[in-house]
Amino acid sequence: MKLTTETTMQGAFARLVGDFFSTILFVALYLATGSIVLATTVAIAGAIGQIIHARLIGKELSFMTWASLGLVMVLGGVTLLTQDPRFVMAKPSLAHFAIGAIMLKRDWMLRYMPPIVAETIPDYVRMAGYAWAILMFVLGAGTVAVAATGDLRLWAIYISFVSVGAKIVAFAVQYVVFRILVATRLRAARA
Repeated sequence: MKLTTETTMQGAFARLVGDFFSTILFVALYLATGSIVLATTVAIAGAIGQIIHARLIGKELSFMTWASLGLVMVLGGVTLLTQDPRFVMAKPSLAHFAIGAIMLKRDWMLRYMPPIVAETIPDYVRMAGYAWAILMFVLGAGTVAVAATGDLRLWAIYISFVSVGAKIVAFAVQYVVFRILVATRLRAARA
């Protein structure tokens, strides 16, 4: 079970890095060089390179991969035309909004829960699913607000620490609360 969890986490991390590869390139180059043109051009080339590489190795491309490429091309193009990095900086907010919208589906989270959780506290799992949707919308709005400042360092801190940290804290709180609720319900059922 532990190997499966670690493998799943590694796969999820790899997909996350893949989805944000061009954004990571943009931030690294912009911080290193201060050149919007260079950073944006390399980010666009990186996104196109990812697609070409995936096709060459026969990897099936997900909707998120194609959507990410489209966003990089459009927002990168606008960034190049306006010389304003805020457009590329806003890209992660679109992912948060899209994921939040998907999380509004009733009971989406039940399929990801262990059977004991899904069977014992489905009502709480449902509420947690909606709470995750709200978190995604809040993080997306925060990304837009920080991107609007145009401060790349502030944006990098927000994306790297606030956005990721909020998800880690939410997951940890959910884990503890679900364990307590399941234990309480099981004890009550035995009594």
